[in-house]
Amino acid sequence: MSGPESGQEHAGAGPAWWIYRGDGVPPEQGRIVELPDPPPWRMFRGGPAQPPPDPDDDGADRKLGRPAPWWGRPAGRNECDMVNAALRLRRPLLVTGPPGAGKSSLAYRIARELGLGRVLTWAVTSRGTLKSGLYDYDAIGRAQDAASARAEHRSVASANSAQPVAQDGPPGAGLGDFVRLGPLGTALLPHVRPRMLLIDELDKSDIDLPNDLLHIFEDGEYSIPELVRARQRHPVVEVYTDDPDRVARIDSGRVQCLAFPVIVITSNGEREFPPAFLRRCLPLELPPPDADDLAAMVHAQFPQLATDPGALIQDFLARAQRGPLARDQLLNALHLITAGAYAEDLEAQQSLIDSVLHVLASQWPP
Repeated sequence: MSGPESGQEHAGAGPAWWIYRGDGVPPEQGRIVELPDPPPWRMFRGGPAQPPPDPDDDGADRKLGRPAPWWGRPAGRNECDMVNAALRLRRPLLVTGPPGAGKSSLAYRIARELGLGRVLTWAVTSRGTLKSGLYDYDAIGRAQDAASARAEHRSVASANSAQPVAQDGPPGAGLGDFVRLGPLGTALLPHVRPRMLLIDELDKSDIDLPNDLLHIFEDGEYSIPELVRARQRHPVVEVYTDDPDRVARIDSGRVQCLAFPVIVITSNGEREFPPAFLRRCLPLELPPPDADDLAAMVHAQFPQLATDPGALIQDFLARAQRGPLARDQLLNALHLITAGAYAEDLEAQQSLIDSVLHVLASQWPP
């Protein structure tokens, strides 16, 4: 279906070269969606290969609702074209659009539809740096652990006069216990199938971060200096990753990907990015949602909905003409209505809905 508000042609089945169809429906149980080989200039040789990530059905369900083919999201043709181009070229996708257009949800739709597992999320802040996305090294924690281990060792040794007291004592916990890979660092581990990485609201970052990402996007690799310096004594180190309860083996302090990750970068259009950064990304601008998009979202989140949400959707779209609104505001309003909030007092209910569907602008309330 196509909504008059957005003017987009919805994709439907799509051409044969598409991998992503835009409906957010996962593959059948046990089926692997085969991804095409990247172009030669985007092939990498990292290793050893990591085990596949855990699924993240709960996270996708929270973002998208339960998968239902008959209420699949009718994605626009431009969205499907650009996502598929990014998949084939193994280039990041730079997604812009108004608040509530579904920019961050796009990463979850791609991951669910292609069976890419848990979405790695890097929520960028003004203090974010390339290092914070790649890894964190707890130098203070390691120094404290080493001091504690030496003190304990000397205490035990001095209690036993037959045992000589070592000058340095045992090293305590291993070096890798104090290294944790960030979302970007985890995405670049050598996975056989690409990981899904969401870099959310890059325009909030420090001015240098987009340029700092250039060599990462181009080379698909990075080093951890603390492990590089220790590679003679610790050539292979197990470190924690951004996946819960997962570790990865790092050889000589260097990481190179095997399959370049699928990267969705969102921006609210609050700043311009340097040309060199834009050259390495594919642009996608999402329009505001239309009535069909909102109906699909509502029925995915409320599969047993007994009432017709059409009137509330039209009210939402009318309000969106006066200022930006986010999709989850519609869901919040509908949840309150279905919970029976002020069902006996329509005036009080309308006042509550007015508060929930407030315009996302600094001058609110007027």
